[in-house]
Amino acid sequence: MTGLTRREMLAATAACAISAPAFAHDSTSLHGLAKAKGMRFGSCLAWSENGADAGSFANPAYAALLERDCGMLVPENEFKWQRVRPEPGKFDVTRFADMLDYAEAKGMAMRGHTLLWHKAQYFPKWLNDYDFGANPRTSGEKLLTGHIRTLCRLYGDRVVSFDVVNETIDQTTGLQRETSLSKAFGDADALVDLAFHTAREHAPKSELVYNDYMNWEPGNEKHRAGVLNLLEGFRKRNVPVDALGVQSHIGVYDRDVRRSAAGQETEWRRFLDAVTAMGYKLVVTEFDVNDKGLPSDTKVRDAAVAAYADAYLEIMFAYPQLRDVLAWGMCDKYGWLNGFSPRADGSIKRATPYDEKFQPKPLYDVFARRFAAATARPA
Repeated sequence: MTGLTRREMLAATAACAISAPAFAHDSTSLHGLAKAKGMRFGSCLAWSENGADAGSFANPAYAALLERDCGMLVPENEFKWQRVRPEPGKFDVTRFADMLDYAEAKGMAMRGHTLLWHKAQYFPKWLNDYDFGANPRTSGEKLLTGHIRTLCRLYGDRVVSFDVVNETIDQTTGLQRETSLSKAFGDADALVDLAFHTAREHAPKSELVYNDYMNWEPGNEKHRAGVLNLLEGFRKRNVPVDALGVQSHIGVYDRDVRRSAAGQETEWRRFLDAVTAMGYKLVVTEFDVNDKGLPSDTKVRDAAVAAYADAYLEIMFAYPQLRDVLAWGMCDKYGWLNGFSPRADGSIKRATPYDEKFQPKPLYDVFARRFAAATARPA
């Protein structure tokens, strides 16, 4: 639980924002450029209870970036099982509710990430240790449907897009992961199918997304093949999946960007062609660029990151099935990669549109150019 009510939180944020940069959506913001083409640009946001230094709407400097450039938000962690389901019989949605109230107050759409992150290391401990009893399939179905039904009934008319299932494909095998839930079901397909059917029943107007970590880089071939098999299975079984969420955590490790990207475009286009041929939409759900292998010089890093991102986004934006594009954070200072995959020199990753001083970087310009050049999406 927070120390402030949602109303007090929003009021405090508004008051603090007086001293922050006076940004507003216009035709030159990323949101404005995207909206002109029937698209949306957005970002994740983190949690901060009292305006502390974080990538949160409670941080006035960070909120200013969100309010200038974003038409859509997604919680970085506050909608995941670990946060909303601390115990089998308990839900705590307070933090997500604060985020949603903020988004709506600022006229931004909200995504729900995620109803089922099917990866045991990110299950709450109680779920990994859960006793499914003498009838594990029945118990597993009750647990899963209860979770999804509860969240979709609460927010199905306010959340425009749900990552219903996240990362069920093992990148090393191309097969679905084994977890306590899949063991209880005895059939991983039945598990993920039920997740989508339950979400559709209780959030009939929301976009339902299968979201995964795979990307265009070498070494992801088996992962991409596994995702295609999963998507093909959904269609054969009439599972209500609307879109593929392409996380797009890409990385450039060589100053020669053309060499880094060489040979990747053809296979990546083939993958996207196969996805869209099945009738799926595309969502870029978690974009950033890992610069771990680049030299320390920030100008060199920024140029390489921008060029590599541009080559990738050029391909993604060419598909009219892509409407929503979300960065996994707006400011380098708060990027998750700083802790998850730190640079050897200890410097801040240059992975997001704004640097640690909240100034736009060449990557920001790439997004702006790509939205400006994009073909208008049909209404």
